[in-house]
Amino acid sequence: MIIQRSLPYLANSQSYFEKIRHLGDAVFLDSGRPKCPWGRFDIIAAAPVEVLEVSSEDATAFDKLQQLYNKYQSDHTEIESLPFQGGVIGHFSYDLGRSNESLPSLADDFSDLPDMRVGMYLWAVVADHHEKRTTLVTDSRVDAESLQKIEALLAHSTTAKSTPAKKSASFSLKRPFKANMTEPEYTQKLAKVDDYIHSGDCYQVNFAQRFNSEYTGDAWSAYKALREIAPTPYSAFIESETSQILSLSPEQFLESKQQQVTTKPIKGTRPRSANALEDQRLKQELADSIKDRAENLMIVDLMRNDLSKVCTHNSVKVPKLFNIESYANVHHKVSTVTGTLQKNCSPISLLEKCFPGGSITGAPKIRAMEIIEELEPHRRSIYCGSIGYISLCGRMDTSITIRTLLCEDNHVYCWAGGGIVADSVNEMEYEETFAKVNNLLDCLERTIS
Repeated sequence: MIIQRSLPYLANSQSYFEKIRHLGDAVFLDSGRPKCPWGRFDIIAAAPVEVLEVSSEDATAFDKLQQLYNKYQSDHTEIESLPFQGGVIGHFSYDLGRSNESLPSLADDFSDLPDMRVGMYLWAVVADHHEKRTTLVTDSRVDAESLQKIEALLAHSTTAKSTPAKKSASFSLKRPFKANMTEPEYTQKLAKVDDYIHSGDCYQVNFAQRFNSEYTGDAWSAYKALREIAPTPYSAFIESETSQILSLSPEQFLESKQQQVTTKPIKGTRPRSANALEDQRLKQELADSIKDRAENLMIVDLMRNDLSKVCTHNSVKVPKLFNIESYANVHHKVSTVTGTLQKNCSPISLLEKCFPGGSITGAPKIRAMEIIEELEPHRRSIYCGSIGYISLCGRMDTSITIRTLLCEDNHVYCWAGGGIVADSVNEMEYEETFAKVNNLLDCLERTIS
């Protein structure tokens, strides 16, 4: 049974997160409101009753996730305005794909971030920005004393000062971001990708570079600054005792709602322009680009294939193909693929069979992942993985963690890449990586004293 208590509705939910952050293992699944008008739900939680950490070396990673879910599963009825009614929230790093595929181990595994880290959260603040309603959702298994404490913390979020953060409230980079490849090194790697494509190994490879710097202070302050300049509907801030994940992702990976599955792969990008006419020209150029259409279609076909593993026969459809969506710094080409989940398949099975997302690997997926491992100097960690929830009511929604930063041991990492195909132009591909994350890197570099 779930208990619902109304809270004051706030167009910006971040003050609710600040109230409960100190409870530990805090999560903020952020729809980008108020600046992102199509975002709907914010989900905020902390103090999970259990935490599951799994390495990609564990072939039973998704089985363990299913076992954790089953342990707390209930017969909650899904409510449109309450998609999360207690359940699993956490991250799934790109390399979790190793748990069900045999891949080489060549790139530097630089991070201590677990490949999967999720918590079982039995209460959450859910803000529905369409209905302008905020609700404290609590499972009846939460004891009365804990519930009273949570309610007291949230009671005056509109006026009271935020609970002090665990660290300094400020954030400061020590130096500018540095890429893990020079431009000549990057283009050399692209030439190798091109060789693989023309040799018939693959059709497309998503290739990325990593940027890193050092910082002092509180990553939450950095996230608040980033969400102001890059509001997106699949943003998130997740922290543990040893790391923080700051995600400003525009891309949905997998949604499962009453057996209906949706995925929205992004392939095709143009930068935004402050000049309205030039901005429209860039948008139209993306819409008309034959190369970007081909690139997008390859991934749509890959995702259709992945969904077909767990969806009923003939249910996989493509209701939207090559839509253009505009964000703060880029235009994207986005398609929508849907299907009906088989009755014997759980959302976790769906996640396992489709992981990692095809839009950030290439096609065919496994060969593309082998090439990525060979050519990228460092493992991807959280980049191109996923963040999301699996509610005890059966609903799941997850992102692809592009435009995502990892803060760990006072180092901050950020990645950017793009899909490489037979007619890619190296210089344009290199510049596209900067177009995707320059607004994030520039924002944080302004904190250098």
